[in-house]
Amino acid sequence: MARLADYFVLVAFGPHPRGSGEGQGQILQRFPEKDWEDNPFPQGIELFCQPSGWQLCPERNPPTFFVAVLTDINSERHYCACLTFWEPADPTQEAACNEDLTDREEEEEGGPLRQSQSPTVPGPPGQLFAPKTLVLVSRLDHAEVFRNSLGLIYTIHVEGLNVGLENVIGNLLTCTIPLAGGSQRTISLGAGDRQVIQIPLADSLPISRCSVALLFRQLGITNVLSLFCAALTEHKVLFLSRSYQRLSDACRGLLALLFPLRYSFTYVPILPAQLLEVLSTPTPFIIGVNAAFQAETQELLDVIIADLDGGTVTIPECVHIPPLPEPLQSQTHSLLSMVLDPELELADLAFPPPSTSTSSLKMQDKELRAVFLRLFAQLLQGYRWCLHMVRIHPEPVIRFHKAAFLGQRGLVEDDFLMKVLEGMAFAGFVSERGVPYRPIDLFDELVAHDVARMRADENHPQRVLRHVKELAEQLYKNENPYPAVAMHKVQKPGEASHLRRAPRPFPRLDEGTVQWIVDQATAKLQGAPPAVKAEKKTTVPSGPPMTAILERSSGLHGNSARRLEVVRNCISYVFEGKMLEAKKLLPAVLRALKGRAARRCLAQELHLHVQQNRAVLDHQQFDFVVRMMNCCLQDCTSLDEHGIAAALLPLVTAFCRKLSPGVTQFAYSCVQEHVVWSTPQFWEAMFYGDVQTHIRALYLEPAEDQDPSQVRRGSLGQGPGASLAVAHLLPRQGGEVSAQNESSALDVASEQRRLWPTLSREKQQELVQKEESTVFSQAIHYANRMSYLLLPLDSSKSRLLRDRAGLGDLESASNSLVTNSMAGSVAESYDTESGFEDAESCDVAGAVVRFINRFVDKVCTESGVTSDHLKGLHVMVPDIVQMHIETLEAVHRESKRLPPIQKPKLLRPRLLPGEECVLDGLRVYLLPDGREEGTGGSGGGPALLPAEGAVFLTTYRVIFTGMPTDPLVGEQVVVRSFPVAALTKEKRINVQTPVEQLLQDGLQLRSCTFQLLKMAFDEEVGSDSAELFRKQLHKLRYPPDVRGTFALTLGSMHTPGRPPRVAKDKGPSLRTLSRNLVKNAKKTIGRQYVTRKKYNPPSWEHRGQPPLEDQEDEISVSEELEPSTLTPSSALKPSDRMTMSSLVERACCRDYQRLGLGTLSSSLSRAKSEPFRISPVNRMYAICRSYPGLLIVPQSIQDNALQRVSRCYRQNRFPVVCWRSGRSKAVLLRSGGLHGKGVVGLFKAQNAPSPGQSQADSSSLEQEKYLQAVVSSMPRYADASGRNTLSGFSSAHMSSHVPSPRARVTTLSNPMAASASRRTAPRGKWGSVRASGRSSGLSTDVGSRLAGRDMLAPPQANGALPDPGFLRPQRAALYIIGDKAQLKGVRPDPLQQWELVPIEVFEVRQVKASFKKLLKACVPGCVPAELSPTSFLRSLEESEWLVQIHKLLQVSVLVVELLDSGSSVLVSLEDGWDITTQVVSLVQLLSDPFYRTLEGFRLLVEKEWLSFGHRFSHRGAHTLAGQSSGFTPVFLQFLDCVYQIHLQFPMEFEFSPFYLKFLGYHHVSRRFRTFLLDSDYERIELGLLYEEKGERKAQQVCRSVWEYVDRLSKRTPVFYNYMYAPEDTEVLRPYSNVSNLKVWDFYTEETLAEGPPYDWELAQGPPEPPEEDRPDGGAPQSRRRVVWPCYDSRPRAQPDAISRLLEELQKLETELGRPPERWKDTWDRVKASQRLEGRSHGRSDGRGTPSSLLVSSVPHHRRSLGVYLQEGPVGSTLSLSLDQSDQSSGSTASSSRQAACRSASTLYSQFQTAESENRSYEGTLYKKGAFMKPWKARWFVLDKTKHQLRYYDHRVDKECKGVIDLAEVEAVVPGTPTMGAPKTVDEKAFFDVKTTRRVYNFCAQDVPSAQQWVDQIQGCLSDA
Repeated sequence: MARLADYFVLVAFGPHPRGSGEGQGQILQRFPEKDWEDNPFPQGIELFCQPSGWQLCPERNPPTFFVAVLTDINSERHYCACLTFWEPADPTQEAACNEDLTDREEEEEGGPLRQSQSPTVPGPPGQLFAPKTLVLVSRLDHAEVFRNSLGLIYTIHVEGLNVGLENVIGNLLTCTIPLAGGSQRTISLGAGDRQVIQIPLADSLPISRCSVALLFRQLGITNVLSLFCAALTEHKVLFLSRSYQRLSDACRGLLALLFPLRYSFTYVPILPAQLLEVLSTPTPFIIGVNAAFQAETQELLDVIIADLDGGTVTIPECVHIPPLPEPLQSQTHSLLSMVLDPELELADLAFPPPSTSTSSLKMQDKELRAVFLRLFAQLLQGYRWCLHMVRIHPEPVIRFHKAAFLGQRGLVEDDFLMKVLEGMAFAGFVSERGVPYRPIDLFDELVAHDVARMRADENHPQRVLRHVKELAEQLYKNENPYPAVAMHKVQKPGEASHLRRAPRPFPRLDEGTVQWIVDQATAKLQGAPPAVKAEKKTTVPSGPPMTAILERSSGLHGNSARRLEVVRNCISYVFEGKMLEAKKLLPAVLRALKGRAARRCLAQELHLHVQQNRAVLDHQQFDFVVRMMNCCLQDCTSLDEHGIAAALLPLVTAFCRKLSPGVTQFAYSCVQEHVVWSTPQFWEAMFYGDVQTHIRALYLEPAEDQDPSQVRRGSLGQGPGASLAVAHLLPRQGGEVSAQNESSALDVASEQRRLWPTLSREKQQELVQKEESTVFSQAIHYANRMSYLLLPLDSSKSRLLRDRAGLGDLESASNSLVTNSMAGSVAESYDTESGFEDAESCDVAGAVVRFINRFVDKVCTESGVTSDHLKGLHVMVPDIVQMHIETLEAVHRESKRLPPIQKPKLLRPRLLPGEECVLDGLRVYLLPDGREEGTGGSGGGPALLPAEGAVFLTTYRVIFTGMPTDPLVGEQVVVRSFPVAALTKEKRINVQTPVEQLLQDGLQLRSCTFQLLKMAFDEEVGSDSAELFRKQLHKLRYPPDVRGTFALTLGSMHTPGRPPRVAKDKGPSLRTLSRNLVKNAKKTIGRQYVTRKKYNPPSWEHRGQPPLEDQEDEISVSEELEPSTLTPSSALKPSDRMTMSSLVERACCRDYQRLGLGTLSSSLSRAKSEPFRISPVNRMYAICRSYPGLLIVPQSIQDNALQRVSRCYRQNRFPVVCWRSGRSKAVLLRSGGLHGKGVVGLFKAQNAPSPGQSQADSSSLEQEKYLQAVVSSMPRYADASGRNTLSGFSSAHMSSHVPSPRARVTTLSNPMAASASRRTAPRGKWGSVRASGRSSGLSTDVGSRLAGRDMLAPPQANGALPDPGFLRPQRAALYIIGDKAQLKGVRPDPLQQWELVPIEVFEVRQVKASFKKLLKACVPGCVPAELSPTSFLRSLEESEWLVQIHKLLQVSVLVVELLDSGSSVLVSLEDGWDITTQVVSLVQLLSDPFYRTLEGFRLLVEKEWLSFGHRFSHRGAHTLAGQSSGFTPVFLQFLDCVYQIHLQFPMEFEFSPFYLKFLGYHHVSRRFRTFLLDSDYERIELGLLYEEKGERKAQQVCRSVWEYVDRLSKRTPVFYNYMYAPEDTEVLRPYSNVSNLKVWDFYTEETLAEGPPYDWELAQGPPEPPEEDRPDGGAPQSRRRVVWPCYDSRPRAQPDAISRLLEELQKLETELGRPPERWKDTWDRVKASQRLEGRSHGRSDGRGTPSSLLVSSVPHHRRSLGVYLQEGPVGSTLSLSLDQSDQSSGSTASSSRQAACRSASTLYSQFQTAESENRSYEGTLYKKGAFMKPWKARWFVLDKTKHQLRYYDHRVDKECKGVIDLAEVEAVVPGTPTMGAPKTVDEKAFFDVKTTRRVYNFCAQDVPSAQQWVDQIQGCLSDA
């Protein structure tokens, strides 16, 4: 029971004592006069009665009432109910006040406060009124009762009722009511009144009446939520209003919202004016101030001001209020709006329901509170699982494990909850509600039982609302247990009674009477027994374990059972001693340990291996365990919110290894470098957790069995709950807490608290003592533990922990990876924040002692350890530390003696046969080279670089092998190597090593195969070793002579163990030679299915049978030589003969013969028929050293003339034929550039021969003859005049053309007319989809166009040439493509039959410069400052590499056009061995499908690059002599062009892009002899060219790259392109604009798993070696793999489907015991069967389709990966030119048309199955069968998409019975009935469809449908 009112006070106006300003309040009377013992009289009531100051007033105001709240020193709240009324002032008061007023006017400042409510300046002297206040002081908050009671007293006084005021006041002061319990009291004060007081059910729930609802009305949802968060996170909140009552209501409402937390800071709902300086207090507060003082609140910088009257909340800029964590913020907001504005949900309904009745204000108030109650239940759900019972007796001491709570809830980052948990209110909450045995209220039940319901309701607003309403009911019932009965009867004064003149002032009351009444009541109470209602205490339910507030999927490290299994397996392997297995799994384990579950799992698993608190391991096991622990700990924050460090703490003192007898090293010495160990909060939480475990153990039943030493184990280890140190911290760990049958610490404590009152005094004493000593022993234990983890192994060094880069970063803890340096692993001291200070000035021991003492002080004081014990601890700590330092010295000493296994073992690289190590591994770090992939940059993936390992130098390569330094990547072997010969630049650098961050010498080696080794030498590598490495590298890179290169030294050192081949006879006859040659060629050509009749000389018709013995050899070499040749004798010497026969076998010869380019004989009989012959004039390389021995020259030119011609050309490289078009018979010639004099002679002096003709002139004449002979050799120009004009062009048209002054001009003109002059129409593929409007009559200078200046022609899309017929109609017989610079000043000569096309080409030095920039762009060498995708593209553009590719392709396409139109072309650029070679090779590749096969491409390279003397050694700087000239990648540039063409025409090449990369790599690698030296002459001189015959070949490793490719191709399809499906007579015309070019991936891709994949023996490791380190961890049985883009070779890891199928076939055959078939045979069989199928589908047009497995042929559109469809006249242009072409070429035209048609029909086949249904029109037709077959009704389908007419047996038939290709249809005409036709049908219903092969007769069911069919088919034809 409690008194309703403690004091009644009468306060009146009195003058201010100092006579300044206004008056002040004076207490006239107070009852009772002496203070109650339990409740002294509160001071300062006078101020609170008139918060705005005491002032006289000129008029009588109505009485006011409000309740102020005072808080006393014990933070008890006193409610002061104040009723103020006004009485006339007596003269003394007035006088005093007037003086005051005059004084105030004289002073400048005025009084402290100016009251706005009542005017103070007096008018004419009149009556003034003074305020008087009746005050009730109570500790209960019954405002309505107080209002009624004071009102009654005032009424009695005003109305003059006949009731003694003393009696009423006495009764009021003696009235007692219960605090809680929900009863109902009726009281009467003895004035005929009656009041009913409702007692709340529970006093813990706040009483809010309507205050919360009013607060929301005044401020709105968002503002109240802001205030709510501000109050919880301890900000200052100030309310402003003109009404005092509203201020106190608002404050009461805000407090009610904070329940179950209690606000524990300054709380003043109404602050008097005199105390306004309180607002600048530094502590948080909730204060209300009258709005009149708003101005005074302006300068408060950190106060949140809520203006209740204006409805605003102002938050200063410097204040940040953290919002509620999502999704709670948004859920709460929407729930509040549902409560406050239920109509919002219905606002948009078309038919809103009749208006719902809104709750009463009181009910709404409770609903709003219920929302916040739910919110707290959601926020604090599971809080009891994080309570630590530190003591149970004599009073519970409870601590809250904040970190564990945040970790479990997944809110570690959340600012709001963090601040709430750190706040005072929450501390009060823990101490009040943490108690395990106490009465429980609504919140306890909600948080324990309704959590699941709240989670389930989350997404159902209506269910949530129902829950809120239920809670609101309970809250309402708590405040109003008897809502129906509210029978008040209290007298009130009459209307406006305050204006009546009161008969007298408020009387002075008789103190005696009141005191007597009070005394009476007190005496009666003392006599009565205490009516204490026993509180019902119970065990507080804990509720379900915590769950995360928002189930975030942890992304990459989601807890998959598989990861945990990997961790378990690895640990079991470690403890079973299976180190290799463990090593394999370690990388996966380290990655898995990023996830929380895996870290927990690790701790659990390790616990299982600890027996008796100790586990002795061997060195390797110790390393593994330490490494895994470090990995776990490195992600722990200082709070250790997931309890990982806590779980590992007992383990680090358990695992150990013996260093020597008597010296043991524990794991803690190796895991010290983590921030968590230096965090006092961590140690406190751990300490309290352990204390709880032990205290719980004290009270559990089997207490007597327990060995007491275990509980008080000092420094040895951990008590029985060791593995449960964090038992309830990890509730789902299967610890004791989650076990159903065992009671938790809280349950034990609750039971003990229940029993406590029943225990005897001694027993109580004993329990308290036991508990205290338990805490004390744990404190000693922790002092030891902390010294273990804080004292470094080498305590002599005083380094600072935080000095190390990235504390707790595994990177810096090198010791954690390697255990010898476990020594200096930890650092010693910490900054002040972590509890250590001035560490520099003192020794390590001192710092650790201070840290431990501070900890011990805090925890012991909190857990009530006696002061003696505490003193004892302070004495002990320094000894413990000192002892531990001594132990560590021995450990440190011994650990230094461990064998230095510190550095990882060097991984030896695999070497090729014959490759030998020159320098053994030097330890280096491989640093990132600026490419992002290897470093795990934005692309993700592991950080493979930097890696730690060694660099090896062999005779062939520079190789780095090592492991990534980032331990999380695991043990991936990183290999980066490149051939020594590819080195382009080396420079010394100074770099930081990634691990120790020391500055070290380094080397950066850049190679032209796009690898870069940026290495930092390890400190153990001396500078002399590094220098030796450089020198050796230099020596190998630039041998003095080519004989020193790897390819040449290889055979002499190494003899592979292979059975020798059968030796051939040494000098094979020419007959055998040529026969072999033919065989080879046939083999090559046999590989293509589509016969190339155009290219085959007649003798190749009988392909199937071997050539007969008596058949004439294709090449006959006549041995009669002209007398003028350089050989003195007229017959070849035997050695020469040998040379000749070898020459004949050379690639060129084989190719000339394939092209039908003449013979070696000079006998006239054969010469007539052949325009060209093979001349052996250069067989001794006398005329031109860089040319091959046999050359093709015009038949009419004698050998001796050639020598003179050669003088006009640079390097004597005179024009020779290298290719002839099979169709137009135009030839392609190549030569060096002209010498200046030659040019002049040719063009200026030819018509005016000077009298004394010099040698040069004669050569010029020879040259002219030579060119004339070339022109004459072309069938088309062999007519008498040698000219050919076009009748179709008028001379006017010709003359209107103004030639350009630069050179003789080629013009563009009408292509239609031009095509008429052509023998055959140009066929082949345009790399562009050409615009339909062809340019006509435009002229432009070809040369300048190629030089990039299109003057007249509109630029064509994609850089393709505008038109095949673009050159001018009077086409020259021979175009000479020369360098613009050489052809300056040359007059165009109209009579000439050859024409000069001057073009600007880049020089070789530009190629070199451009390549350097390209290298820099692709492999930057250093990480760029700004990482943007554009930076690479920018540097790529600056390199101009793609521009050069563009120019080469453009020139090549031009030449292809010229050749295709029947003109010959001579390419005569620079010295004729660089750009000339590139252009000539590209032209042949584009024009001739043979060169797009593997065999053909080899031939092309051998012929044009090797035989015609491209200077490989010079351009590749192979020897010391070439060092200065540097590397120039001319051949690589050519390969890049081929790659670009391959990309655009993927179905035209037999070889894969990998083949190009392979050649790109090996043409610089010097592994093979093929690309050594500069010409055939040099190769013969060195004996390389022909030595491969005979016995010597037996012991060869592959010396020729071609041999190697052949061998490899037999084993694997790596060089083969499965999409190969060529078309006949296909000329390719690629796009050449830079926008159409792609960067070749040879420049950018890399596989770090095994180095470059081009040395197949190295790349093709055994499939699954036992020691293979795979990036996926897992039990050994796993077959899964992770493929990393930069690490693994993707084609190998994930081969394409066909390769995989072929592999599987081989495997199966092997399993069946058959010798596996070669992959090529299998593939050929599959293609053949496909082809047959294609035929049976009615597609065969006599020649079969090319492999329809990948159906080819998209004519005129590129068949690249995307097919370009195009409207418009592509097809029609073709047919027009065909129609106009000569009849002679009819056959070709029709076959070409068929090809075109076929192609069109199969355009879609690439994307659809053969018969997928595209039905444009369908129906039944009768069809006449083939010859002698009857008519049959069939279901016909017209397919416009595929351009076919298909027929089926019936409508639902799925199987097509035949196809008519509409591309072959020539006409649809009316038909006539034939024999056997349906009788009933009208004659007009018959129609015929004529195709190129036969006529189909059809008959429809009636005439209209026949007409319909004819229209549809014709429409389809015209669409095409």
